[in-house]
Amino acid sequence: MILEINTQSEQPIYEQLRDQIVFGIASNQFASGEPLPSVRRLAADLGINLHTVNKAYSILCNEGYIVMDRRKGATISNNISNDNFFLANLTRKLELAAAESICKKIDEDEFLSICRKCYQSIGGTST
Repeated sequence: MILEINTQSEQPIYEQLRDQIVFGIASNQFASGEPLPSVRRLAADLGINLHTVNKAYSILCNEGYIVMDRRKGATISNNISNDNFFLANLTRKLELAAAESICKKIDEDEFLSICRKCYQSIGGTST
């Protein structure tokens, strides 16, 4: 997976990096146990501050997406699972998306269809 940073975006660079790695994991572009570039290497490759990469990696580690080891560096976690904090955060984000959709006159069926298409386009399977 090629990580790209948009310096013109309003979204902070560390969030862009975090989000792209999560998308990469979800779409199987990153496999469990796969090593990520070192903080210094990725910062140099992307032309960004190493503290920015370190912040993204720290967030990913705290969220359970990656594992950090002083000797091995950062690797994709072999055991990514949900927890109460994740589920509460997901609920809050979906509530906001639903509220915005209601304000924009998007009906429930269309909202759910959009959610389903997004989920499937990344690699999730519908039940």
